[in-house]
Amino acid sequence: MPELPEVETIVQGLRRRLLGRRFTGVQVFWPGALHQVSPEFFRQQVAGRQVLDVARRAKFLVLTLSDGLYMLIHLRMTGQLLLCPALPEERKHIHVAFALDDGTWLYFRDVRKFGRIYWVDDCVEVLGCLGPEPLSDDLSLEAFRARLGSRQGMIKPLLLDQRFLAGLGNIYADEALFQAGLDPRRRVETLDEDEVGRLYEAIRAVLRQGIANGGTTLDDYRDAEGQTGRNQESLAVFRRAEEPCPRCGTIIQRLVVGGRGTFICSNCQR
Repeated sequence: MPELPEVETIVQGLRRRLLGRRFTGVQVFWPGALHQVSPEFFRQQVAGRQVLDVARRAKFLVLTLSDGLYMLIHLRMTGQLLLCPALPEERKHIHVAFALDDGTWLYFRDVRKFGRIYWVDDCVEVLGCLGPEPLSDDLSLEAFRARLGSRQGMIKPLLLDQRFLAGLGNIYADEALFQAGLDPRRRVETLDEDEVGRLYEAIRAVLRQGIANGGTTLDDYRDAEGQTGRNQESLAVFRRAEEPCPRCGTIIQRLVVGGRGTFICSNCQR
């Protein structure tokens, strides 16, 4: 599933090409990609609107359009947003395609069909329950420590809870916990001040690295130009079971924590 760095990379690519453009038409090939809106209504609403901003909130792409309306897109597991000079002849898995006033196309492709497009006049309808952005200046170490507060339970499931922290997913949670030297099964209430500080810094570091490397491509992720990311080359533990730890040489293990496949070095993470 595309996480914060992948979505941010897509946003950066789309922003360069979409700002100021107008949608001249929409083709809906699979209505299920639209969340609680009919294809007819969606086509009518989108056509003619100008793109005023392209941003990200958690794992959502947020397109601000003229007349105070928003299109939110969540890619889920296999969703892709791709720009191209013309709509491809092979349209398998392309669910929605947007024609732009410069003759190019933006299309939403999703093999597993879990991704969704939302049409709203208030983003709070969809985004209101999300926690703070982990790279925001507003989330200081003190604020992060306060959010941990009196919470209990294993640390990894908490990091994956979008109400606690927005945008972090399985890849970057594992990488951050490795960098911080913390076992994902550690209970939140057992973390001391030094460990909380290491975790805070590690989360921000791995996310920034992911963005700088254009995201992590393990399966389906592509940026807006269809290019793969490079961050998979820099992963320390994620999907590296049976390989030696880059720090100590101990063989990396795969566990299941909170129902999610999890990769750790049992020597480095305590």
